[in-house]
Amino acid sequence: MDVHSAPPLMTLPDPEQLLEHLYAQIKPRIQENTALVGIYTGGVWLMERLLKRLQTELGHDILFGKLDAAMYRDDYAQRGLKTSAHPAYIPFDINGKHIILIDDIFYTGRTTRAVMNELFDYGRPASVQLAALINRGGAQLPIRPDMVGADLPLQAHQSFELAMNTLGRLSLSISESDSSAKPGVDDHV
Repeated sequence: MDVHSAPPLMTLPDPEQLLEHLYAQIKPRIQENTALVGIYTGGVWLMERLLKRLQTELGHDILFGKLDAAMYRDDYAQRGLKTSAHPAYIPFDINGKHIILIDDIFYTGRTTRAVMNELFDYGRPASVQLAALINRGGAQLPIRPDMVGADLPLQAHQSFELAMNTLGRLSLSISESDSSAKPGVDDHV
């Protein structure tokens, strides 16, 4: 292969199939005192889909919440506020609960760290696990998903974009950014 030629294009998996794989990993971890917490925006979409199915199949309500890491990030000064921050929604006492955080794309671990900081402002959970639709590699902190739909490494100047259409169907694409951008400053970190 010529050194100057582009790498072969990645065939992207169907995110609906990845969600199915993630569901199979999450379902056996649901206990009476488990709560699902989605991370805005894509993680909330996934959490809502998983929650609906889990409650139907298990036959009982499951506690749930939603968090936005924007104001808790350690790179807030570099990134700024990309979009308007979503209000936290944690309508239950998290003390002693087994929390499953749900995110769409895991990259550096900084979003997860920020969400855990926010979560602990609400109390002390018994445990915290992380489920991510995609682990794209590149962790900068000692944080990794416990459950993952797929491990799909990308180069630093690339990022996954998860979208949901009006019918609730998920789609996945890759976007390219300026390769001179600072490492670790990405929308999905």
